[in-house]
Amino acid sequence: MSKSAVLEEIPSLEYSISSITHKPRLELRGRVSRSLIEELSRSKKEPEWMLRLRLRSLELFEKLPTPNWLVGVEELDLEELAHYVKPDVERARSWEDLPPEIRSVYQKLGLPEIEAKVLSGLAAQFESENVYIAFKQYLEELGVILMDMGEALIRYPDLVKKYFMRVFPPSDHKFAALHGALWSGGVFLYVPPGLRIEAPIEAFFFIASELESQFEHTLIVADEGSFVHFIEGCAAPLFKKYSFHDGMVEIYVHRNAYVKFTTVQNWSKNLINFNNKRAILEENAMIEWAEGSLGSKVSYVYPAAILRGEGARASIANITLAKGSVWKDGGAKVFHLAPNTSSEVVSKSISAQGGVAVYRGLVKVARGAVNSKASVKCDSLIVDEESKAYTYPKNEVEEEDVAVVHEATTARLSEDALFYLQSRGLSEGEARRLLVLGYVGDLLGRLPFEYQVVFRRVLELEFEELGGYG
Repeated sequence: MSKSAVLEEIPSLEYSISSITHKPRLELRGRVSRSLIEELSRSKKEPEWMLRLRLRSLELFEKLPTPNWLVGVEELDLEELAHYVKPDVERARSWEDLPPEIRSVYQKLGLPEIEAKVLSGLAAQFESENVYIAFKQYLEELGVILMDMGEALIRYPDLVKKYFMRVFPPSDHKFAALHGALWSGGVFLYVPPGLRIEAPIEAFFFIASELESQFEHTLIVADEGSFVHFIEGCAAPLFKKYSFHDGMVEIYVHRNAYVKFTTVQNWSKNLINFNNKRAILEENAMIEWAEGSLGSKVSYVYPAAILRGEGARASIANITLAKGSVWKDGGAKVFHLAPNTSSEVVSKSISAQGGVAVYRGLVKVARGAVNSKASVKCDSLIVDEESKAYTYPKNEVEEEDVAVVHEATTARLSEDALFYLQSRGLSEGEARRLLVLGYVGDLLGRLPFEYQVVFRRVLELEFEELGGYG
């Protein structure tokens, strides 16, 4: 089937999920305490080392300070949140085996159709646990492991223990420690040496109730010379009260391996979002992060790459939409620790109707990382007088024989361009939409083609509405 034919059949984004009622099998709510952590670990039948990791993370969470530069998290009260919500449903490998009310959520999101057309595998998390995981049988026969993170902990304890929170330790900051104490769900993916998985694998995370926390943990290990493209999607209905997300992605990319990781974040407009993402790369390995941030009220996300092996490479591309009463704080971190490493960071943000977009980045070139190259380009587009954009780049260079380039621009939507397009018969809304899509067009090309359509539709809808107010 041609790409254009597939695109035409991708389901419309015009879904409406106003309420989901599904009684949980277990819910843990209230103060994050030792007894709550022990009950969570006991309910999941975890080994002793994981309980110790959770309790050590809790100690760190209680000791570490809340960063004084965080904005928009004043209403976050952990004591009123449900930190673990286990749905009363058995995990399925067929959509027909799910309860109708849960299956209908994923049907409205179009996941069964996308899975059938373009994916090698799909995991769907509802509340705090995966309710659906399936992937191609031939990949299982080739040694690929794709399973719920909690299940992998039981079935592959040595492999999981070797990597779990070794890429992103809980001591890194307060919300990483909170994640280490409360994580649940997410997936474990292992790709054997030399294997290329051509079609993407996706994990989709759905928060179905207000005052709920979600702490999914995704761990990807790409063994030597392998290739995989992983897609992360997320969504939640709009509730009267807020919800909270504090996920984590750890990726270990072995020698000569290549990992693409794409995120399409479309949380509801009253969700507080933290996502901790980091990859470690060995010799000649490659990581390609692509981050599309559409939803949420507040977001703090900085995909990071630690280039530990000679010749390792990183590419990080971000598209951020901050529209309305929204604070989007994102960026990238790259650590060049070996010779001949290279990185490219490209970020584009759009601020509209009072939205604030922040780029916060770090490039570090350590002593000994000779002949390394780093390039950072961050552009901000401000659509109106109410909106704002800030850029906080930081470069730490300890080696002379390197090339580090940083470029940043901030611009307002051109009145001349608007006038020109309107003089050619376009309405103001159509003209705004066309200019915004043109602004992000080069980065949209870095998303999988079916998600380019989703992203483009969301931007069109958002700026058609904006044009109505203009």
